[in-house]
Amino acid sequence: MRVLVTGVTGQVGGALVARAAPDGIEWLAAGRDRLDLSVPDAIAAAVDALAPDAVVNPAAYTAVDAAETDGETAFRVNRDGPAALAAACAARGVPLIHLSTDYVFDGTGTRPYRPDDPVAPLGVYGASKEAGERAIRAVLDDHVILRTAWVYAADGRNFVNTMLRVGAERDELRVVADQHGTPTPAGDIADAVATLLAARRAGAAVRGTFHYTAAGETTWHGFAEAIFRRAEKHWGRRPSVHPIATADYPTPAKRPAYSVLDNSALDAALAGVATVPRRPWETALNAVLDTRLGPLTETK
Repeated sequence: MRVLVTGVTGQVGGALVARAAPDGIEWLAAGRDRLDLSVPDAIAAAVDALAPDAVVNPAAYTAVDAAETDGETAFRVNRDGPAALAAACAARGVPLIHLSTDYVFDGTGTRPYRPDDPVAPLGVYGASKEAGERAIRAVLDDHVILRTAWVYAADGRNFVNTMLRVGAERDELRVVADQHGTPTPAGDIADAVATLLAARRAGAAVRGTFHYTAAGETTWHGFAEAIFRRAEKHWGRRPSVHPIATADYPTPAKRPAYSVLDNSALDAALAGVATVPRRPWETALNAVLDTRLGPLTETK
């Protein structure tokens, strides 16, 4: 089973191809030089040339604030690219696993969002991702849309690395405390995707829209506090993190206030076939931080 993985210079795509493929599966790593979602007209030829048996698409335009003034690019990459990719998969008769986002919801909920809850994106980024989901459903029956949230990794541009950089320079920080979600490592998402692929290869007919995140929930402020609790064991110091309201930190794009995702549909779909790995968010964070920061030195 040859599995084409897009966006391999990104967090999830990179994490996926860095892992040993499950038995019987071979990764076909595709950066933008081999398959570029921003050039939809070239996607069918790229898929034909690579001849995969399945496709995983983590690639996306993820600049949430920049999308507010660059909607044309956001929709081309997040809607038109996936539409062309899904059409190419349909022509070849191969399945597509597509990564999406919590930003398809408006964040007014009071319980974890289920996959079938109504979508209502607040900004251009979320709207472009939701449009990509609809485009895939319209042309390809054999798909899995996997929404996730608050993604980070040891490398790259993400909240964890921003906090580590700023926390190393300052003794005090201000972080938003009224937005709720679940920090989820790219490596854990990669493991979930690999589990899905292995289950499909074993004959599981898993199709549709699902959610995957780590377990539990927190706020951006709680996330930052947890980062520095662990970083203190490496640094021997810990900056103070002061909670602020969203209104105190205005951004071009409005963020959902609550975007915790309900993972039970995915677990139910794979019941009796496979178990999707899912760690508590802080356990997963500590493991990533230890990788990122090096040998652990306990502080007094």
